[in-house]
Amino acid sequence: MTVWLCSDEHKAAGSGDRNTGDARDEYCSAHHQTVGHRLAHHLISTCTEPGDLVAEAYTTDEETLAAAASLGRRAVACLPDFSLARRIRGRLDAVLPHDVAVMAVLRPCRPDQMARGLADQLGRVGLVIAGPPSYPRDERARPEETRRCPACRTGFWMAGEDRFRAFMAAAWRVLRPGGHLAVVTTARHEGGRLVDPAPWIVRHAAGLRFRYVQHVIAVRVPVAGDTLVVQTDPRGLAELRDVRSRALPPVARVHADVCLFTKPASHPGRDGDR
Repeated sequence: MTVWLCSDEHKAAGSGDRNTGDARDEYCSAHHQTVGHRLAHHLISTCTEPGDLVAEAYTTDEETLAAAASLGRRAVACLPDFSLARRIRGRLDAVLPHDVAVMAVLRPCRPDQMARGLADQLGRVGLVIAGPPSYPRDERARPEETRRCPACRTGFWMAGEDRFRAFMAAAWRVLRPGGHLAVVTTARHEGGRLVDPAPWIVRHAAGLRFRYVQHVIAVRVPVAGDTLVVQTDPRGLAELRDVRSRALPPVARVHADVCLFTKPASHPGRDGDR
């Protein structure tokens, strides 16, 4: 197990000291930092070399693409929604020099269709990064913030387990032997119990013959000395409860879990998948 410090502190990918707080406010809490620039930077610099191809599924912002291009990697994202793709393309062009921005491209396909959308790159991708949604949400029960969120409005993010299984199989096909798959997830409270998707992801990856390499704890909040600086917004403060209450306390996300896998260099019986 490894711990990485991955607090983006509201900085835009590739923009140095340029603050993009207004742009980030458009996203709901679920999509406020799906992967993030610093986590993407860690993954890309650790798992790939300059010139390699990095693919992202479940894309909701420009952070991973910008990090890859800034590090001299080619990058491609699967994004089936035109309006969100146009928004991301615009931000990439705004924060990166033109000769760097052109290294990042968007393909109009769902994550579970990655092998079809990247048919010209089967067996050539060095790293696949995926930050799948936590769980499907009922449209009628969605809070107002998700109705305004450009990522939520696309609809493609409402992926169930069957589509995620199909995505994992597609990731196997696009990865080169020795390539890596990074799945970013987090535990959550659901129905009064803690649900951790990481063990299921690991078991399913093993069934596809991925090799489990590492579990990374990506710390999302700033660290001051030995203290985690947990920040919140007015809505979070409004959820504070009496300490004597038996209800669950408000949830503060301080880390993400990253399951890191590799496609073995030799995989008997699986060559037909390519």
